[in-house]
Amino acid sequence: MDTAFETTKREVVTDAGVLRYHEAGDGPPLLMLHGSGIGVSGWRNYRGSLGTFAQQYHCYVLEFPGFGVSDPVAGNPVWTALDSVVRFMDALGIDSASVIGNSLGGVVGLNLAIRHPGRVDKLICVGGVGPNLFTQPLSEGSQILQDFTEQPTRENLIRWLRCMSYSSELVTEELIEERWRTALDPAALESIKSMYGTKAFEERQRMLADTDRPPYWAMMHKVVCPTLLAWGRDDRQTPLDMALLPMRTIPNAELHVFPNCGHWIMLEAKDAFERITLEFLQR
Repeated sequence: MDTAFETTKREVVTDAGVLRYHEAGDGPPLLMLHGSGIGVSGWRNYRGSLGTFAQQYHCYVLEFPGFGVSDPVAGNPVWTALDSVVRFMDALGIDSASVIGNSLGGVVGLNLAIRHPGRVDKLICVGGVGPNLFTQPLSEGSQILQDFTEQPTRENLIRWLRCMSYSSELVTEELIEERWRTALDPAALESIKSMYGTKAFEERQRMLADTDRPPYWAMMHKVVCPTLLAWGRDDRQTPLDMALLPMRTIPNAELHVFPNCGHWIMLEAKDAFERITLEFLQR
């Protein structure tokens, strides 16, 4: 049994179901938001770095609804995740916090900073935010996720895991088995389908064509907090060209690119990520 998991796990009841999270450390609040994908969870994204950040911050690793940990709720996972962050902060009496968001978590943190600017002190987006400028909208990683929604096999899981990293050494049998154990959770599989399924992709394209409502990345100029964009140079899930628009339009944004690194910076460039993030947070 993972004793750290058992020691740090918590849950809070809200008016839209139970939210589960991990808590550690003391100091200013630091909210850690996970990405999407196969068998994903907040714990799996951040367990390796939680001890480091908890030395100086009161860390909260929130589990979004619909990924097999917190209670699922109906709706688009991006917006239900955003709502869950507000509910979570309200339930725990957190007026504002610094936010680290990986991929989907970065999009959620960015939308939180746009819609509730007083609640985000500093923002770190680990890949994933912004539009594709030079690469196709459906990246290599997203294409594999789409394949998984249609054929949820162990082989497609392994293809996706290998696409997430620059080095194949990261994709161990232990990682494969851990992800596969929860990959077919009904709520988690539904979340993947609603984000990466063929119908979901086609629906998003229709909505972009038929609505006058601007996409979130067209409102990034409204982010007032200092923002760090952290990107793997070799990211095949959310390619590096996505960073260009947020780097230019978020008023107080800076970009750090990690060489020889894929989508999971906090795993593949762990020490450098922690060092650069702490320096940014402590200015």
